[in-house]
Amino acid sequence: MKKIILLAAILLTSAYTAMAQHFALGIKGGINYSTLKTVDDLTNQNSMLGYQAGVFTRLGALGLYVQPELYLGTKGTEFTSFEDPAGNEVEAKGKVKFTTLDLPVLLGVKLGPGKTNFRLMAGPVVSFIVDENTTFDDAYNEVSDFDNYKDQTIGGQVGAGFDLGSLTVDLRYEAGLSNVSQSEKYNQKQNLFHLSLGFKLL
Repeated sequence: MKKIILLAAILLTSAYTAMAQHFALGIKGGINYSTLKTVDDLTNQNSMLGYQAGVFTRLGALGLYVQPELYLGTKGTEFTSFEDPAGNEVEAKGKVKFTTLDLPVLLGVKLGPGKTNFRLMAGPVVSFIVDENTTFDDAYNEVSDFDNYKDQTIGGQVGAGFDLGSLTVDLRYEAGLSNVSQSEKYNQKQNLFHLSLGFKLL
């Protein structure tokens, strides 16, 4: 029994040491291109350009890593027309812009030697809406309740990245997994592309 406990302790210590040897902490910032997709295609809309800025950490060994992040960002969409409950297309203008605090936890693999490598990653992201700015004209306000949104949503991210020394670049796609709207009439999910540049402090 003592040998088993000793062996387990050695393995845990070795794993911790290996992981600690591949630790990074840094800052990141970038842009995103987002659309608040209405699943039933009831709206015509344009994508919106936003930003993101925050911190990340990376812990890994043997080419695998975990990368939790925390960043503030903006996302949303612009509507140009929509279908009312009777099925009629209504020409109208509206904008939804969220400021969110995003917490992704990504699992990834690194390909390449040392500090120069190519990466693939995927994982869930939880977004907390800290500010909401919605503007709709009278046509929207009369027959819709687009402005009724949740405070928290869940999504998934998948992407690729490249490291060159202390610099790190990521390109990701994020798909909404939960309905942003509290309305029973509309199923809206946030979809966006991220492009970010990071710098490892440690």
